[in-house]
Amino acid sequence: MKNLIFLFALISLSSCSQAIIGEDQPDTQTNNFEIFWNDFEQHYSLFTERDINWNELYNVYRPQVNDEISDEELWSILSNLIEHLDDSHTTLYDGNGHHYSSGYSLNEQSSFEISEELIISKYLDFVTEITSEDRLLYGKVKDKNIGYIYLGVMRGENPSVIDDIIHELKDYDAIIFDIRQNEGGDDRYSARIAQAFSDGKHFVFTTQTRNGVNYDDFDEIKEFYTYPNQENSYVKPVVVLTDRATISAGETLLSYMKSYEHVIQVGDSTAGDFSTQSNIRFLPNAWHYIYSIQKVLFPNGESLDGVGHVPDIYIKNTEADISSLNDNVFDRAIKYLFEEHNIE
Repeated sequence: MKNLIFLFALISLSSCSQAIIGEDQPDTQTNNFEIFWNDFEQHYSLFTERDINWNELYNVYRPQVNDEISDEELWSILSNLIEHLDDSHTTLYDGNGHHYSSGYSLNEQSSFEISEELIISKYLDFVTEITSEDRLLYGKVKDKNIGYIYLGVMRGENPSVIDDIIHELKDYDAIIFDIRQNEGGDDRYSARIAQAFSDGKHFVFTTQTRNGVNYDDFDEIKEFYTYPNQENSYVKPVVVLTDRATISAGETLLSYMKSYEHVIQVGDSTAGDFSTQSNIRFLPNAWHYIYSIQKVLFPNGESLDGVGHVPDIYIKNTEADISSLNDNVFDRAIKYLFEEHNIE
């Protein structure tokens, strides 16, 4: 669940390439395809959870490959192959700034269904931005006794800044916590942010990492819990706003938040990409890629990979809504707080 931004510092290490693929692998289009397909076959963690028949896909795409096809054709074949996974933690890079992420199109479309400028201008009385790099700001909803927090990425030098924000918003009757377009980051940051809203210790999920050639070969189960509540935890009503681009560690944050009784999710389903990513893998042609190596199961034993967190109240914006200066998701959160908690 690490954010892709940290990968770019690593991709120039050619010595890693030799260590991963070996020095004697021929750089042919056929061999590049075979290495790619077999590496997924032996290490990708979510074939079962995502209902993928990888061998059947081999039979579809392998006949399209021979040593005479161009790099562009091979790129298209590999991209089409991983698109079946619908897993944004699976990405192919060409080493020249070009990449393809599985399941990208749905996440990209959702970026037109929210506008930070609209939220600030229409819905908020005041805004305090922590830093633009952390994509973290907070404020007050206009003419309402409701606080607002936007968090767009799960990283930052000091996650305890959330405690300062909660201190500023503690007297409001409710908080709208907006994690739409949250691109993920570090799960430890997610757990620490969620602590500010904790109503107690709850079992949230388990993780296992694939460690063998069989699809059901995984290491020991690791259990994850919310932090216990602290003296200044915010336990009044909280509405978490989500969309299809609430991804990875953003979804982990939501996993913690949804274990609290005073929290409700409003918006669209999240991306359904919970896993930790592999180290960078290299092909003989110097392309490189990453994929999911973990499965995450919730207390009922089910996986939400490929599904995402389904909202308690489903509603989504269209691009036309935003162009008309309406955020229906935000409006629905306000309506819920009034109807269910008499907060206005």
